[in-house]
This record gives sequence, C-alpha cells and structure tokens, in this order.
Amino acid sequence: MVLLRHSGLFNKRCFLFLRPGNHSKNGNIHLNAKPTESAEQIEEIKLSDGKTISLLTGKYARFASGNVIAKCGETSVMTTTVRKNEAMHSHITPLTVDYRQKAAAIGRIPSNYFRRDLGHTEQEILTSRLIDRSIRPLFDKRYCYETQIVCNLLAVDGINDPEVLSINAVSAALSVSDVPWNGPVGAVRVGIIDNQFLINPSRRDLHHSNLDLIVTCTSKSCIIMIEGSANDVSEPDLRKAIRMGVKECQSIVSSIIQLRDRVGKEKAKIPEETIEDMSEPVRNFSEEEIRNIFTCYTHDKISRDNAINDLRTRMLDNFKEDNPEAVKTAFDTLVKKTFRSLIFETHKRCDGREFNDLRDIKCQVGLFKPLHGSAFFQRGQTQVMCTVTLDSLENALRMDSISSLISGIKDKNFFLHYDFPPYATNEIGRVTGTNRREIGHGALAEKGLKAVIPKDYPFSIRLTSEVLESNGSSSMASVCGGSMALMDAGVPISAQVAGVAIGLVSNFDDSNTKQAEQYHILTDILGIEDYLGDMDFKAAGTKKGFTSLQLDVKVPGLPTKVVMESIQKATSAKQRIIQIMNSVIMSPRDCKADNLPVYETIEVPVHQRAKFLGAGGYNVKKIFADTGVNINSQGENTYSLFAPNKDAMTEAKEMIEKILTKESEPELAFGDIYTAKITEIRDAGLMITLYPNMHPTLLPNSQLDRRRVHHPSVLGFQVGQEIQVKYFGRDPVSGQIRLSRKVLQEAASETRMLGVVAENE
Repeated sequence: MVLLRHSGLFNKRCFLFLRPGNHSKNGNIHLNAKPTESAEQIEEIKLSDGKTISLLTGKYARFASGNVIAKCGETSVMTTTVRKNEAMHSHITPLTVDYRQKAAAIGRIPSNYFRRDLGHTEQEILTSRLIDRSIRPLFDKRYCYETQIVCNLLAVDGINDPEVLSINAVSAALSVSDVPWNGPVGAVRVGIIDNQFLINPSRRDLHHSNLDLIVTCTSKSCIIMIEGSANDVSEPDLRKAIRMGVKECQSIVSSIIQLRDRVGKEKAKIPEETIEDMSEPVRNFSEEEIRNIFTCYTHDKISRDNAINDLRTRMLDNFKEDNPEAVKTAFDTLVKKTFRSLIFETHKRCDGREFNDLRDIKCQVGLFKPLHGSAFFQRGQTQVMCTVTLDSLENALRMDSISSLISGIKDKNFFLHYDFPPYATNEIGRVTGTNRREIGHGALAEKGLKAVIPKDYPFSIRLTSEVLESNGSSSMASVCGGSMALMDAGVPISAQVAGVAIGLVSNFDDSNTKQAEQYHILTDILGIEDYLGDMDFKAAGTKKGFTSLQLDVKVPGLPTKVVMESIQKATSAKQRIIQIMNSVIMSPRDCKADNLPVYETIEVPVHQRAKFLGAGGYNVKKIFADTGVNINSQGENTYSLFAPNKDAMTEAKEMIEKILTKESEPELAFGDIYTAKITEIRDAGLMITLYPNMHPTLLPNSQLDRRRVHHPSVLGFQVGQEIQVKYFGRDPVSGQIRLSRKVLQEAASETRMLGVVAENE
C-alpha cells in the first residue's frame, strides 16, 4: 500500500492498492487512466485556389472534449471544445465562444503595463460572434449542457485569414468531440478583384477587392451564415459569389466528415425531457385568445407584449397546482406555433402588413445646430438618432497592435459607435459600457456606410447611433440615419445608403431542409418576427448595389434558393427606402455651416521653418492654445491646419503670417559682399549677423581662411569684430545662408599677384 498526496487534487489522504497491472518494467506506478482513444490524426483539405488546410487532432489538449489545430500556410489556430456534464435549464443553447488573438502569434510583446494579453479587443469579439453564428443553429434545441469553445491564434503569416480558418477548426473540433452537434460546416471567404472571383483572398488582395464575403454551409449545400462588406457590388455578382462559396464549402465539409468517421468520439445522448406535458390543457385555455391577440392589427409592440404577458399570468394562476415549468414551456411553444401558423393561414403579419410591405418611415435632419450633422430615422416603432462629429486625422481611431498587423489597417478615419440603452425596450439596466451585441451591430452598420466615404477625406468622422425605440432592425435603421447625418454634415458621400432586415417563416424539416414546400419571406421584420421566425437577413446598400450583408438563421441551414429570393426582396426594399430618404435630403450639403471644422494646407519655406515652429515647437503650441487649431507636418515644406471653425482658422492664419513677417530680413543679393558682425565664437566657426534684425548664422571654419582652420581663435577673431563675407544664397536642403570669407581672401591674393606681374613688366 502506497500513500499518495497531491496538493490541489486531493484534500484528504488517498490510498492506492497496487495490483500487478499497476507496475511498469521500470517500477513506475500507473493509475489505470483511460488510454487515449485515438492517436494523432491529420486531414488535408485541398481548396480550388491551390491552398491546403490541414487539421490535426489527437496530439494536444487531450483533456478537452475535442481539439483541432487548423493550419493554412503558416497561419495556425488551436480550437478546444469542453462541455459540462450537468444539465442546466435555459431557453437558449448555453454556448460560449471565445476567440483570442495572442501577441505571441505575431511575434510581439503586448504594450500594456503588465505585458500580458488582457481583455477582449473589438476584433476578437466580432470574430467570436462570427464563429458562434456559424455553429449555433446546428445544436439540438434540447441541448442544455454548458459548452465553451476557445480559439487561440497560434501563428499568423500575414497572408492567410485566421477568421475563416477558425470557423473550420471549430467545426472539426465539434465533429470529433462527444458534443451532440448536427454538423459539420465549412466556411470560405470570397472576393472580387477586377471582375475576377477569388476564393480565400489574401490580406493584401482584400485591400483591392470590391467584396469581402464569408459563407458558411452544411453538407447539404444549405447556408448557415453570411457576413460581408462590399463596395456597391451588384445583385448578380453577389448571387454568383454566394453560389461559389457554397460550392467551395462542400470539399471542406466532406474532409471534416472523413476525419470524424476515423477518430470521432461517440456523441453524448441528450436525455428526454421529463417535464409533464401540459400542451393540451394550455391550448384549450389560451389558444383562442392568442389568435385574437395576433390578429388584432391595432396592437403595437407594448400593447401586444402586455396582452401576452397578462394571458400568461392568468394561465399560471389557473394552473398553479400544476408544474409551473411545464406550463410555461407549453405556453411559449403554443405562442410560437400560433404566431407562425397564422401567417400561413391569413397571409398577413401580426401588424396587418403584407409580406412585402414596409413600416411607416419618418426622417428628419439638422436636429441640433451646434452639431456638425444630425439625423432622426423612424421605421415603425424603431427610432434612432445619429450624430456626426468631424475632427482632425490625428484623432482617427487607432487599432490595437495585434489587429493592426493581422488586418493591415492601422487606423480608421471613419468609425460608428452604436448605443442600445435599456429604455429602448422599456427596460431598466446599465447605461455605461458596451456589450457584444452593441459592438456587432455597430460594426455591421459601419460596414454599410464605409463604402461611400471618400478615401482621401481630410477629417476623422465619428458617427454615433443611439437607439431610442427598438422593435426590430435597429442596426439597419442606424445605416439609414447615419447616411442622412453624413449628408447633413456635408461629408461628400458617393450615394445615399439604406438598410433593411428580411425575415422568414417556414415549415422546414430539420431532417431534410430541401423537403420544405411552404415558406414566406417577410420584408422589414418586427422584433417578434425575428424572435419567432427562422431568419434575420440584414442587407444595406445604395441604389446601385450592396455594401454590407449579415445572415443569421435559427434552422439548420437554408437552401440557396431562399437566400437568393431574400436578396431580391432586399434590393426592392432598399430602393423604396432610399426614395423616402431622398425626399428629406438628396445630396451632401454644399454650404458649410459656421461651426463645421476647416482644413487647409500651407507651405513654409525651408529657411523659415525654425521661425515658424519656434523653439521646441513653441509657436505651434501657442497657436493651438489660443485658437484650437492643430498644425501637423505633411512633408518637408507642407503643414496641415485643422481648425474647429472658420473664425479659428482665420485667427490662426493671422498669427502665422505675423510670425513669418515679423522683423522681416532684408533681401540679400547673390554674390554681393557684406559687412558682418561676430556675435559668438564656436568650435565649428563664427556666428555672425549681416543686419541687426537678422538671426545669427554660422560661418564655418572651412570658409574662414584659405588655410585649414581647426578653431576660429587661431585667427584672433573677437566678439563684436566686423569682417567681410560674400553671400552665395541658401542651402536647398537646410535653408541656411551660405557665406564665405575665404573667397574674398583668394580674390585679394589674385589681385596682388596681378599687380606684381604688371610692375615687373
């Protein structure tokens, strides 16, 4: 008998009785641990663009339920999947996805005080949401085990995309794990450069691409997720890009299936719910009233929600002697089923609209005069207020070092901040900070407007969108309001941009999505249509094409046909919305308001730079303190002036003119001889002035005498002494005056020699 104690693992003494099988040949003790189920396995995926994705499993992090290291080129991502064994009661899948960009992956040390990877950057949050949306619809609705997926970026080569690679790695890790998941999925990125469609373009290619589209699909060519930004890509090109992405995903999915068949663990069984079935009594009690609520077209969001909640309360009181959880579950199921069935029966929505109808839209610009630009946009019971602030390029949004090196973008002169306060949905909560949803919605709206911002715009633009009321599609309302606010601020955007959300109610069968015959696509969905529906497809763009896309589904994939129809519906809807917006403001304002910032550039001669800047930049700092005008160098002789308004710019230019013309130096003629006064003796030469109001300039040792001089003192010069010098203009690089005493001595010597020769003759 051996006594073992391991701090952190055993709180009490543990006794291990040794049997013959517990000894190895070298005398070590084995604890009869379960052997590894599978050895190291590698699956190679050949893509049509010639790249190869390798999936490695069974070597690292073997305590996790599933682990895969995906590698493409020299970019590698490690993904782990872990689930708890205890079930939890939740109406949503208890899934958490954390994507981490480690500084070590790019060969950098974090620049914070602790030199550690801290918190989550915005890019990490957006990528985590991207992965989550790609896998969540394929979890069984009964799955109730808390699950965490961690994606660690191990290495980045700056060419291959780690985001799409992470989606494929997570798909493979879930497939080989024991987590019950109806995958796998495959993901690719599609770009368009010079009318050529590219699969998984490099980071450099993306900077020249008119489309950046990520498509996630299942083995049945059903689309799970779409995320993209575009530069006015036309509807036909968008359709073609999606079809190419769906086709390319199939090779990835088939390879993951092969890996799963070789080394995949047996999936855990989801226990059947033991909650008492209360569907029949709940239906008898409340079905008719639920139908009346959803067919009463005078209800708005608040009154409809209050009516449903009142009915739920009365029902719980009526069945208070029964299991309350079973009653709630049955009631929620009945509400969803009734809501969806009424759409098929009446061919109308709960607010009385037809499937293609838009809600009433109201627009207004120029709300507050002190602001650079502002707009109000209301669609039904969704309201947003957008404001524009213009500032200098020095106040552009700086990207964190890791995201900057991965994406190639160091700063953004246009960025959108989306705020969703709790009062927008008649709730109480925190009004500070941002959550993942706000970051995601703000990034989507920013993508929708970024394409129309001029590339060489000399200002930083901060667009804020505050949701005042929310009843569906507040992010697309932010696009509409943001577009009008930019025009109100006079930003020369290329076209008006509008956004709309498209929904879906279908009879899709989870076992075979293609068997669905009945479905209805809903234009401009309400919040309840998003919550109880099957799809939330957000699309933004101009009259010409699309600028951003985001597709989320709640079913295990959509046929390509449904997505294409949704794109057509979105095209028609945004055309109508733009027409309404143009009735309020059609183009950017030409007349500049007095409070708008002003940008100009000036040229300062090289020889006047020191006077312009002042000692230690004193003049520039004084101008900023007095007028608020920022002065920044744009080149050797060019400086940019950013003023908060016209008056400040005028005052700053007057100060600059006064500095440059103060005690103006007399004009010097090239080749003339001047009498200079010595003001200082230095090791390098003499500091002299030609006129009392001129700044001292250096006469170097090399120009003092025909002989080589190492220090001016050898020639007996003294401060205050006057000497003759010749002027040779200014140095073209430094702007310093070029003077010489030596040439005068050489000329005098030549004159004397000529005189001697004449006398001898």
